[in-house]
Amino acid sequence: MRILLVEDHVRFAEFTRNGLIGEGFTVDVVTSAGSADAAFSAVNFDAVVLDLGLPDTDGLALLKSWRSRGDDTPVLILTARDGVDDRVKGLNAGADDYLLKPFAMEELVARLRALLRRPGGALGVVIEAGNLSFDTTAREVRVKGKPIAISRRELDVLEHLMRRFGRVVPKNVLEDKIYGFDEEVSSNSVEVHVSRLRKRLAGTESEVKVHTIRGVGYLLSDHDRNSDGDKTPS
Repeated sequence: MRILLVEDHVRFAEFTRNGLIGEGFTVDVVTSAGSADAAFSAVNFDAVVLDLGLPDTDGLALLKSWRSRGDDTPVLILTARDGVDDRVKGLNAGADDYLLKPFAMEELVARLRALLRRPGGALGVVIEAGNLSFDTTAREVRVKGKPIAISRRELDVLEHLMRRFGRVVPKNVLEDKIYGFDEEVSSNSVEVHVSRLRKRLAGTESEVKVHTIRGVGYLLSDHDRNSDGDKTPS
């Protein structure tokens, strides 16, 4: 899941970003309302963690502008403003949740996952595809109930393929979801992760396979089909 973190305190932003990355999220950090609006317009984020005390515009004004456009991306306000009126204003402006600083990372992660599990959200507790299951909280993959070791990037790819089980996922969609703005991405990065994921699943009793759809993207399916295979070396 790709998160936009809007926070102008550099050290605090780095702490929060590292904590979320450690829990399996892809995180982009911006430090102003202007850069947040630009990022929000460029990428389909799964959720936003929004500070209110921004240097150019108050976070509430930014949130109101997003909601006025009809965007319903989950937004969690993370701020030191602890008054009841502040919380009411934030929720009335369109926030989905409100968490005060200082906070426990475990609570922030739990609240984000709760937001993403809501109807229409991006996150379910356990996703299943054939005899493959993925626990989004424990970040654990099982085949026929047996856990399998899998790297973070392979897990990111598998998660998005499982969420669209039986449907083709374009390569550029995978790139947008698993890489942040500040990460270097080579032209064949996704192919490498898919290749390793395919080999990893082939070494288990998995009923599902990753198929390459030439010129489009990838498909996770429990049906055999003609595909281009994967010519990318691991």
